[in-house]
Amino acid sequence: MKDKYLVDTNIWLERLLDQEKSAEVAYFLEKTPSRNISITDFSLHSIGIILTKLNHLETLRKFVQDLFVEGEVSLIHLEAEDIDRLTEVIQQFKLDFDDAYQYVAAEKYSLTLISFDIDFDRTKAGRKTPREV
Repeated sequence: MKDKYLVDTNIWLERLLDQEKSAEVAYFLEKTPSRNISITDFSLHSIGIILTKLNHLETLRKFVQDLFVEGEVSLIHLEAEDIDRLTEVIQQFKLDFDDAYQYVAAEKYSLTLISFDIDFDRTKAGRKTPREV
């Protein structure tokens, strides 16, 4: 599998919180080499905030260990000069800031966006679900 993916926050949380589509996410993560997966700094921080609020500190620790210490998941970010494109995407596709951040990061790094968020369906690049990959 040579495709590279940006995995959205909601995909990670689906698995970490053992929600309805957790098995679908688990299968995707098992079949996709971690070196082909990226996460934005925005997603990592959002997940940290959510897991901390839920008092899942051990889950957060293990998540970071799995992704970056034992795995080869790439941590990517946007630079200040990317904000112009981000604001264009917000206006063009009527996305909120966090969705636009993911979209622009996927675009910048030539990644396929993996998300359950249907808001991406109205964008040019769209998204795929773990099942579609």
